[in-house]
Amino acid sequence: MNHQGIIPTQLLLPRETVSPTAWACVACDQYTSQPEYWQEVALEVGAAPSTLHLMLPECFLGEAAQRLPSIHQAMRDYLAQDIVYPAVENGYVLVERTTQSGMRVGLVCAVDLEQYDYAPGSRSLVRPTEETIASRLPARLAIRRGAAMELSHILLLMDDPLQTVVEPLYARRHALRPLYDFPLMKDGGHLRGWAVEDEGHKAQLDAALAALMAQQGDDPLLFAVGDGNHSLATAKAYWEQLKPSLTAQQQAIHPARYALCEVENIHDDALIFEPIHRVLTGVSGTEVMADWTLYCHERGMDLSEVTGLHDTEHVFRVIYDGMEAVAAVSKPDGAIPAATVQRYLDDFLRRHPEASIDYIHGDGTLRALAGQPDSIGFLLPPIDKDGFFSAVKALGTLPRKTFSMGHANEKRFYMECRKITL
Repeated sequence: MNHQGIIPTQLLLPRETVSPTAWACVACDQYTSQPEYWQEVALEVGAAPSTLHLMLPECFLGEAAQRLPSIHQAMRDYLAQDIVYPAVENGYVLVERTTQSGMRVGLVCAVDLEQYDYAPGSRSLVRPTEETIASRLPARLAIRRGAAMELSHILLLMDDPLQTVVEPLYARRHALRPLYDFPLMKDGGHLRGWAVEDEGHKAQLDAALAALMAQQGDDPLLFAVGDGNHSLATAKAYWEQLKPSLTAQQQAIHPARYALCEVENIHDDALIFEPIHRVLTGVSGTEVMADWTLYCHERGMDLSEVTGLHDTEHVFRVIYDGMEAVAAVSKPDGAIPAATVQRYLDDFLRRHPEASIDYIHGDGTLRALAGQPDSIGFLLPPIDKDGFFSAVKALGTLPRKTFSMGHANEKRFYMECRKITL
């Protein structure tokens, strides 16, 4: 099959009788330490058709066994009752998302899982940007294995500084068929979408992607996973389990060979990279700092609390016991700050099973959680997105939970769906 990793596909949308604001919900991996957010969404949505009923917020992963049957049944019901319909038969959806960070554009499509590999050191056309944690896949596999359709918060990034792929199509959006235009719930901003069905438009996209890939030389990295790393890894794992039961002809056309995603240009001005912070609970902040100091000393590093930030060290703001300090690690053992602190936290958690870690979006949320008793928070510095692709190529994968693109309410909202069974 000759393509550049993504293809047009059949895309399902809710009928006009369905409230799009109630239908579209934020990605399941957001607000993991704030179940009240999801409780508020459930009250707002009620029994109305919604993607909330088709997915499992990760803060409730412990309840997966109880919730999965109703999720799978809702998928079957929405298809049988014609609540969703094929809004685009063989094409893409051009998306415009407006948030407090500005307006960004993307292309909803299907990514070929044969062109993606999440194994360390992958040289596939589509590559992960963070370490894939195998223990996080089984619960997600259980959801996908019994699912009649998929919805997606996966974002793939392109390194397209001259804006040659999506942006020219957006400039011609008035020639496209509009699909939706509505406000998102809970300060999510606004979402607009247009169908991309014309063969000429699709050919232009293919040509632009081929030209972009040709610039990559012998080691092309056309798409890097920006969001939804574990969701894409789950789709890949499920496909690899399914493949042996299919003939070569079936493998070529089976819908589970592909995963729904949105492609965006990393150079979009409204695509803001934010660091993902860490919080430890069930610990004494003072004892953690003493332990971290000893850990660094034993490995040839130095940890010191300073009053300012210095470019020559890996520097973090640390919040504990009602205080906020700046901690600097000199001679760090990690290639980037996230690697340095994550190596220590992994070591600490191995030695202290009573402690727990969570990964937090937003400075304010981290400070609030770290302000609780028996907690310590680590505010990480931001990543330079201009050097993002070169870092992924050089390091293979970044440490898990290194970055986030925008705040939680700016994440991708579920809108389009796609059948993944025959």
